[in-house]
Amino acid sequence: MAAVSPKHDVFHAIADPTRRKLLQLLAEKEWSVTAISNQFPISRTAVSKHLRILAEAGLVQEQKIGRETRYRLDPNPLLELKQWLAFYERFWENKLAMLQQYVETDTNEKNEGEC
Repeated sequence: MAAVSPKHDVFHAIADPTRRKLLQLLAEKEWSVTAISNQFPISRTAVSKHLRILAEAGLVQEQKIGRETRYRLDPNPLLELKQWLAFYERFWENKLAMLQQYVETDTNEKNEGEC
């Protein structure tokens, strides 16, 4: 019995910088694999593999038009990522607030020392 390869998730799909660039490109308009390949310094086969991972994660939709397959971004799966990141925003906001307080305190102490 052959093993079924697992479907890629959004987090795995966006982990690669080339795939993130592909998503940015596809956010603008629909592209063929040939047109996409011309935008990257990698082979058409490599681009196709990246597109397949993005499609398995649901981030890219394929449409066959004649002999050509065209790709477009489907941003809906990114909502999962947004929700996951939203949980951690409170930590970033806390760190930024602490940094702001530190900088303002340090600046005030330096200004008082000059008087």
